[in-house]
Amino acid sequence: MPTRRPASTYRLQIRPSFTLDDAAALEGYLSDLGVDWVYFSPLLTASDGSDHGYDVVDPSRVDPARGGAAALERASRVFHDAGRGVLVDIVPNHVGVARPAENPWWWDVLAHGRSSRYATAFDIDWEFGGGKVRLPVLGEELSAAAGSGALRVEAGELRYYEHRFPLAPGTASEDDVLTVHARQHYELMPWRREADDLNYRRFFGVSSLAAVRVEDPEVFDETHAEIRRWFEEDLVDGLRVDHPDGLRAPVEYLERLDALTGGAYLLVEKILEHGEALPQFFAADGTTGYDALADIDRVLVDPRGEAALDALDARLRERSGLPAAQPWADVIAGTKRAIGEGILRSEVRRLARDLDAADDAGTEDALAEILARFPVYRSYLPAGAEHLEQAATQARAHRPDLSGAIDAVLPLLLEPGHPAALRFQQTSGMVMAKGVEDTAFYRATRLGTLTEVGADPSVFALSVTGFHSAQAARHAAWPHSMTTLSTHDTKRGEDVRARLAVLSEIPERWAEVLEELTDAATTGHGPFDALLWQAIVGAWPASRERLHAYAEKAAREAGEATSWLAPDAAFEERMHALVDAAFDDPEVSARVESFVSEIEGAGWSNSLSAKLLQLTGPGVPDVYQGSELWEQSLVDPDNRRAVDFDERRRLLARIDAGEQPVVDRTGAAKLLVTSRALRLRRARPDLFTRYTPMTVVGAAADHAIAVDRGGAVAVATRLPVALAARGSAGGSPWEDTMLLRHSGPTTDLLTGRTFDGGIRLAELLDLYPVALLVAGDAS
Repeated sequence: MPTRRPASTYRLQIRPSFTLDDAAALEGYLSDLGVDWVYFSPLLTASDGSDHGYDVVDPSRVDPARGGAAALERASRVFHDAGRGVLVDIVPNHVGVARPAENPWWWDVLAHGRSSRYATAFDIDWEFGGGKVRLPVLGEELSAAAGSGALRVEAGELRYYEHRFPLAPGTASEDDVLTVHARQHYELMPWRREADDLNYRRFFGVSSLAAVRVEDPEVFDETHAEIRRWFEEDLVDGLRVDHPDGLRAPVEYLERLDALTGGAYLLVEKILEHGEALPQFFAADGTTGYDALADIDRVLVDPRGEAALDALDARLRERSGLPAAQPWADVIAGTKRAIGEGILRSEVRRLARDLDAADDAGTEDALAEILARFPVYRSYLPAGAEHLEQAATQARAHRPDLSGAIDAVLPLLLEPGHPAALRFQQTSGMVMAKGVEDTAFYRATRLGTLTEVGADPSVFALSVTGFHSAQAARHAAWPHSMTTLSTHDTKRGEDVRARLAVLSEIPERWAEVLEELTDAATTGHGPFDALLWQAIVGAWPASRERLHAYAEKAAREAGEATSWLAPDAAFEERMHALVDAAFDDPEVSARVESFVSEIEGAGWSNSLSAKLLQLTGPGVPDVYQGSELWEQSLVDPDNRRAVDFDERRRLLARIDAGEQPVVDRTGAAKLLVTSRALRLRRARPDLFTRYTPMTVVGAAADHAIAVDRGGAVAVATRLPVALAARGSAGGSPWEDTMLLRHSGPTTDLLTGRTFDGGIRLAELLDLYPVALLVAGDAS
């Protein structure tokens, strides 16, 4: 039987092209790798063709396209029989409504309006819509759609091109289509109106994902009936909750879920801002690990590179005719404000209506400004009231003309049960996610390693002492919280970030290379050039198609030179020409390959160090599918590409047969580190019961991170370029640096070598930049 809490997890993206039966077929490999629990992406029935599963259309059954209920039972049995646990991702905040006919609840609401038994399941402002649900699907005005025949009555439905909508009972007639449309419980409107006039809550700015009111006990019970069955029949052992911050009452939701599962392992996808702690009153075991990711990334960044990279960014801005870089707090206040008065203005308007101030410009202005200054994703009133007070203080300072309006709304926003206070807490996370992760992160381009989910790009690096403090705090407060380096949501795969971290050690060299590359191909926007060339260098070798897709998404999300709503054809032509130059211009291609060869060894050192620190560190380490080899994906959907598990099986078998892999582009050395660390955690949990930094002394001590987890000792290298520069001809750059430990034998599980007492790092780290030590000799 699986353990009550996992020693580790392995995330698999379950989809039509990789079903639950395909997952079950991996049990042998995953068990050999050392995985404790398998971790599935959402399994409930999703929109047809969905590759991610976060657009559930029927919560009552496992998706047949992903294998269905029978395949879940088979997979669960296979993994449980092997002693593995099963963790599943669930999505309580919203459902998919892109194709209404796929979602029986939504279809019924559209057909019957407020009399539908599902009307209260969705967060719809019926009064604002004149008793109708507003659907932003038209690419033209309604009259034009009717006049062209695109809007029509056909087969007992109202249709617009491929879109299908139900007709309310008794409303079909021979009348013209506009008359029939006017009788419905919904209003089809041009998609450009959604930002201002939408009247149902959604997931962020995605109108095809309608929010569900799981705070209603009946809605909770009906949306979680299938999930309840999983636990009643012992099919699933734990849950990962997607975006709980979108819920009206997340604390109460987690308590209900805890009761439903019988106290099973429970994780929340909670994005913590720098310095923020997970509320201890959550009925959960921890987060999904972005907080750990940020710490691990930053301890491998050289703080001495910050000034030079800032200077490079300043030169790029000046050459492009752009204003000087703003402080990060001002950047995100601006991007969040743009979101609040842009794609999420409908949410701000609804907040004003909850304050009985419908269409009051001053109230809306004050709300947008407070949202822009709100420092975390959300509060859980009465907890977190200080964040609202802080936001209001900053809003008044920035906009003194709004002081009166702010003073008027603040008491109501601080009142825990007030409708506006409840909705503000749901809205602040939406504004944060869209304004920061999906906009500002693509504008902060000095070092790509820093702009990752849950990270603060203004925090450039973390000292070893600071890293140990953060890890010790995690072990003390949330010992079962997940840790991660890559997910389906990360902006860059872990090994892209590890390679880019090398640039912090060689900022002047990077400036030279970037100048050569931009002389050959540029978008005309210097900071974006830096972002794009970093993506090319970080993911190289990558396909042309992957890089074109990344460039388009990054540029449009940044919203500076082009955007999703108003693409700039000339800029995007230059942007795609830049990507093509990396492949079609022999000199540019050679320069890229040469520079990658120059930094990839140090990047691999960072990668192996990050992986060992994560896998042996406090919490429950997750391995994202395939990342036991180099993970050089870019932003989604690139990070959901198919994984070659056959190659991983072959490499692992060769390592287990005694092959000592070199550190090269195959990634076999990372597979060695991953398998040995995972196996140790699963077999010997008694060796991971504390967090004690170890003492390293000598000339290069600053380049080592060493920690005793209670018997298992992890040693990792940091700042490998500067370390290598220390080396003399024929000598080790570690010189006399030594790991101090008590007498007695200890064995490095990566090489099989045994050491006694204190260990010279020149010997310990001569083959790999990392070591995993356990007491005893090699036998």
